[in-house]
Amino acid sequence: MPFPSETESSPVRFAPALKLRSAFACVVTGSMALSLMLQSLLSVRDWSATFISPSSWQSVVQALGAKTIVLPEGGPTAEIGFVPIFGLVFGMSCAAWLWGAFVWQWNNKRGELPSISAGWSDSLSRLGWNGWRWLWLAGSWEILRITAFLFQGEAATDFLIATPQFWLAISLAGWLTELFTGIGIPREEDVSVSSESSTPALRIRRLGIALGCFPRSLWIAVSLYVVIFTVMNWQLYRGLLIPHGDSAMYEEHLWNLLHGKGFRSYLDQGLFLGEHIQVIHLLLIPFYIFWPSHLLLELCQSVILALGALPVYTIARRQTGSSRAATCLACTYLLYFPMHYLDIAIDLKTFRPTALAVPILLATIDQFERRHFRLMWIGVLLTLSAQEDFSIILACWGLWMLIFPGACVSEDKAGASTTASKHVRRHGIALLLFNVAYLIVVLRYVIPWFRDGAEIHYSSYFSKFGKTIPEIVSNVTLHPMQTLSVVVNANFFVYALALLVPLGFLPLKSWRRLLVSFPLFVTLCLNEIAANPRHHFHAPIIPFLFWTAAAGLGLIYRGIEQSHDSVSATRRRLWLANWTWTSGLATALFFSLSPLGIAFWDAGSMWNWRNLYIPGTRAAQFSKVFEKIPRGSRVASTDFIHPRFTHHERSYDYSHYKRKVSDFELTVPDDTEYIVIDTQHPYSEIKTPAQIREYREHPDRWELLSDDTDGYYIVLKRQDDADSEL
Repeated sequence: MPFPSETESSPVRFAPALKLRSAFACVVTGSMALSLMLQSLLSVRDWSATFISPSSWQSVVQALGAKTIVLPEGGPTAEIGFVPIFGLVFGMSCAAWLWGAFVWQWNNKRGELPSISAGWSDSLSRLGWNGWRWLWLAGSWEILRITAFLFQGEAATDFLIATPQFWLAISLAGWLTELFTGIGIPREEDVSVSSESSTPALRIRRLGIALGCFPRSLWIAVSLYVVIFTVMNWQLYRGLLIPHGDSAMYEEHLWNLLHGKGFRSYLDQGLFLGEHIQVIHLLLIPFYIFWPSHLLLELCQSVILALGALPVYTIARRQTGSSRAATCLACTYLLYFPMHYLDIAIDLKTFRPTALAVPILLATIDQFERRHFRLMWIGVLLTLSAQEDFSIILACWGLWMLIFPGACVSEDKAGASTTASKHVRRHGIALLLFNVAYLIVVLRYVIPWFRDGAEIHYSSYFSKFGKTIPEIVSNVTLHPMQTLSVVVNANFFVYALALLVPLGFLPLKSWRRLLVSFPLFVTLCLNEIAANPRHHFHAPIIPFLFWTAAAGLGLIYRGIEQSHDSVSATRRRLWLANWTWTSGLATALFFSLSPLGIAFWDAGSMWNWRNLYIPGTRAAQFSKVFEKIPRGSRVASTDFIHPRFTHHERSYDYSHYKRKVSDFELTVPDDTEYIVIDTQHPYSEIKTPAQIREYREHPDRWELLSDDTDGYYIVLKRQDDADSEL
């Protein structure tokens, strides 16, 4: 991990009064490097689509005075000159340079940290040299892209075109790190971590003061996350943008179970256990009894996910002995965009029980490091109740305990005594065997039993290797070259970058711990729909990535302490702490759907806040329809409004899918009393009553209710048998 402001080769090291012209030259060359990259990205609309919408691209091109060209093959391009982009970038660089140096001087006068610079000129020199060198990375992207093009390296070109956000994020993170290191943020003092006793009395006492053990800044960050994501989730629900399948159906599970209909939704082929062994959301029933609403589940998920920052803090503090470093890594967890997609996925599926296991597994890892094995096993069982997928990584964790029993807490020491290592190894063997057996039993016996012997549904995600789990496993293991060809491609490296760049590459420092996540990561790459951190499949990996990052952070911290004087060590630790959270912030800028991301504010983006979080006419018109449907009726409705009818007597899905409740026929169940069609939902194909198959094929059985929604909704009511005969 480099420390640009302190490396011995840096001119700042040998020339505290570095001449201003050298720093100015660095600002100029850094601005030129960034401008070259932006010129290439903006010249092709499809390339720029990785971080701005097509309409915003058009606006930027027009603002730069460029001419748009539509090629016979491919999307639109633009002839963008270098001078306009460089003028804009260089002007912003100069403003940031002067402002940053001013803030450095103001902060140094306060004397809270050892002085970074001696005076105004020295502040400009240091910030200009150390900060703008990071922008050279953007220029290297352009050099590599041109080189790959000249040598016709299609794979390399495709990889570079798919990853400009990461190059920009790393450059921005480095620049911000230099800036905030001079300012002195974060300001929490380093504290030594005392040895942890495991006596019951001290455990109870710790539980009693747990809320006061964390820095105020961390509680503020947790609270901000909860407020922001709860509001976003609730507004999506109010705007009728949350789908029923894989999201709102989990609330239907609780409602149906409490009302004697079984642990199911009417999307399932039977009980939900035929899809997943996933029951963790039943723990929310005590709260759900008092507030039976999908909004409760969204609130609980955001709160529980945010609380995952607390075990991240305790793990990192144990590894580093620093409250500052631990707070920064905990805040990185809250900024970590792959975690954001567990709260709101790219397809706007919000609530998933899988997400609830992430903080639980982090707490389980924390208890393992404390050697509280009973609590660890309770955490393991709770984690498995979230979904059977977690057994893969838990088995790998058990194998890791078996191979590295002495690395329970830190990797720079031999570890525990021989007896303690044997104790860890025994738990590792038990964890490995238990999870392997659990996975086999669940996949081959339990889930198929609830599906009447049919193969589990997600075996189709690995269709390249077979149709059944045994066939898939056999082909993956017996044909390694085919498996390797599927796994190792550009998407493999892009996926890895998406998981590692927001953590500042810290997990790479602790490679032994990183091995725990690797088998599941490969499995996700084999999955035809999972190799993307914008869904939920990567949830089991997140806790172990932060565990690994904490260990890597601890290794670097201890190395700093051993090899530098106190003043230099303080500056280096501060640089590293800032690098941690700025990496999370910079990547969130390009990938997150939250207010941290560009897409949230991009007026042309489909994820713009006005499009998603301000309920429109469609949501307002729905209230007129809802009033017409008696609570005790059986309703078939299209997606997105389907969640609003789950508290009725029956709530059926109206779609092109053949459901068991309809005897696998493309029609509504025979007991359906109302059909409600949303003509304006994101995937609506029905616009008029004549397009509704039941009304078209059996007009005598269905009455078309009067429309007072301006065509937004169509409502059919089944006529009584007596009326039909007449």
